[in-house]
Amino acid sequence: MAGSNFVDYVKIFCRSGKGGAGSAHFRREKFEPKGGPDGGDGGRGGHIIMRGNAQMWTLLHLRYTKHLFAGHGESGGRQQSTGAGGKDVIIEVPLGTVAVDPDTGEQLAEIIEDGQEFVLVRGGRGGQGNVHFKSATNQAPRFAQPGEDFIEKYIIIELKLLADVGLVGFPNAGKSTLLSTVSAARPEIGDYPFTTLTPNLGIVSYYDFKSFIMADIPGIIEGASEGKGLGLRFLRHIERNSILLFLVPADSNDIAKEYDILLGELQAYNPELLDKDRVLAISKSDMLDAELKTEIRKNLPKVPYVFISSVTGEGIKELKDLLWLHLNNDETAER
Repeated sequence: MAGSNFVDYVKIFCRSGKGGAGSAHFRREKFEPKGGPDGGDGGRGGHIIMRGNAQMWTLLHLRYTKHLFAGHGESGGRQQSTGAGGKDVIIEVPLGTVAVDPDTGEQLAEIIEDGQEFVLVRGGRGGQGNVHFKSATNQAPRFAQPGEDFIEKYIIIELKLLADVGLVGFPNAGKSTLLSTVSAARPEIGDYPFTTLTPNLGIVSYYDFKSFIMADIPGIIEGASEGKGLGLRFLRHIERNSILLFLVPADSNDIAKEYDILLGELQAYNPELLDKDRVLAISKSDMLDAELKTEIRKNLPKVPYVFISSVTGEGIKELKDLLWLHLNNDETAER
């Protein structure tokens, strides 16, 4: 994913269509100059609709289309003919996209399936023609119902990546290197913080043509839940991951403390994230001997862990097995 092309947040202005007015027409024919009411209903206004598209991965197309206007419904006609409905505007979005009301923070919609649709802004209803108002006491109503007005509002569209495993770690923990090792993804890799500025997805192959999706998410820093660093921009992507894979380098001063800080940032952002399965990988373990690993094990947090090295391949098979086991509760996973 090129950084310039990955857009995961846009705010758009939406206006639905106005409903068409009902007709107050009376039937006038050669041999019936004073026929009764036959005015048709107005057409409904167009909707603003959000639709899931499994082939898309970014909201880039909405960055340059921030004002959306649906078509107005047409007025009803003679002989009880209904006016044409206004043209709908369909916004195609990647799976994992949510729509949020910017004023209340309420989540309006969540798109997780290909072809799934949700009406973000409903078009106005068409007005009823005068034929509906005919009664025993008023057999020639000379009025009809106007169509409902349009609705206009701002809506925030956010993309939250759909992945099985989300990589969580401080900048320069080796997340991008791990993703490039276990999948065909080729994120930018560098020996400095914040190499990754946008999330990257990779498909990790497992045995018997099985696979799962791993997301490399920009590194957390202390205070990220308050918006520091890349802050809230990336934390929302972690919400949809089934498993959180914490990556802490072997040369860290205190692995347990670093893990606790990462966990604390996730809890401050959304306490429900702590309900997800967690796995700890100690990266860059090629620099450790057996004695150092034994010493480190004494102080590790009580979560499943594995020592790995993306350079030598140490522990990569065991990590895949562990992740697959948690993803599928698969007791047959090779160990």
